[in-house]
This record gives sequence, C-alpha cells and structure tokens, in this order.
Amino acid sequence: MTDTSDIAALRTHLENDLGGAARAWLDQATAEAAAHGERPEREAPGPSPTWELRFAEAGRRCGPGHADDVRILLLHAANATPDTLARVYAQGTAAERRAVLQALPHLVPGPDALPLVEDALRTNDTSLVAAAVGPYAAEHLASHDWRHAVLKCLFTGVPVDAVADLPRRARGDAELARMLGDYATERSAAGRTVPGDLHRALRLTAPESPEPPSAPEAPLTGEEQES
Repeated sequence: MTDTSDIAALRTHLENDLGGAARAWLDQATAEAAAHGERPEREAPGPSPTWELRFAEAGRRCGPGHADDVRILLLHAANATPDTLARVYAQGTAAERRAVLQALPHLVPGPDALPLVEDALRTNDTSLVAAAVGPYAAEHLASHDWRHAVLKCLFTGVPVDAVADLPRRARGDAELARMLGDYATERSAAGRTVPGDLHRALRLTAPESPEPPSAPEAPLTGEEQES
C-alpha cells in the first residue's frame, strides 16, 4: 500500500491549487468520507452514502483536471473496502472508474481488487487501460495476465511507460519476449508499422547481464613479498 505521506502530499497539492469554494467543498467532502470510514458497519443496502455522491460530483466541483486526485482522497478518507471499491467502480463513469483503479495501491494490500483491473483491461478505453497497469497490477497481477496487459497497451496505443515496474517484471521474461516477437512478425507480415514501444519492451526482456569474472590476481614477486 502507498505510504500515507503520499496522501498528505496529494491533499497539500490540491489545497494549493484549488480556489476557495472548491477547497471548502473538499474539506466538507473528505470530512463526510472520514466519518463514514469510522462506521463501516453502516455499509448496509440502501441509499448511497453522502460521500459517494460527493465522489461522483468531484469533477464539477473541483474541475476535471483535479477530479482524479480528489476522488482518490475521498476513497482513502472513507477507508473504502474492496466491496465498496467494487460497487463504486460498477456504478461509476469511466472517469470515476479510473480514479478507483488509481486508488487501489493506497487501499488494498492484497489481490482482492484484481477483478477491477481485469475488467478495465477488457475495455478499449485507453484511460482505463493505462490506470489498470499501474502499481497495483505490477504487484499483484499474475504473470500470464500481466503479459497480456502489456500487449493490450500495444494494441490500444497506451504508452508502455504507463506499465508500472515494467523493467523489473519484463527482465528475463522469455515468454513475454516470444509474445512480443510474434506480434511484431504479425504486423510486419500485414504491412503495418511495428510500434517503437514494442521494440523498447522487447529490449527489456533481455536477462540481466552477469558481472564479468574478475581477473585472477597475479602472484606476488619475491621483491613484493619482502616489501
């Protein structure tokens, strides 16, 4: 999970950027979310809690450029559980779903939220695909599914820079190298350009070069032994 200092920095950044009315709205919305987070037993069937309504209106209240960060703060303040995240994701717009995906490293320490990542990777919405291959996927997505997520980025034009921890996970991955090579061959055979990102990802699959053996030390001469 992401350190709480990251959330504090996010809050500070928003407070510095938002105007007075938006800051006041953010204070109220996060307070409502925090109050709900202290009473998880109230997550019973019924009307959506107030903080979830605030989550939906974040773009209108704080501007689309800040909406993702505001929604991450609200989910964190509400201490959203995997079940809550799944409900908010299912009911949300694409922008709201993106924020849920971005919040996963802050809230879910294990693989419980992987169904949300897998759902996003089945779409062709590039913003959702990019959010789905973030740090949470890097930590929890199984190798088979992670390789297909990398290919999904290439299929949809999402830059491989969006794939969190790509150099580490790709290093020495012969199966990913094979899949990338097959995809490059298919595109070349069809007369289509092979994206530069594919070559970059393919280079990352090379195994880590071992340290060259050090040369054996020459035996000391008689003069060196005496000195």
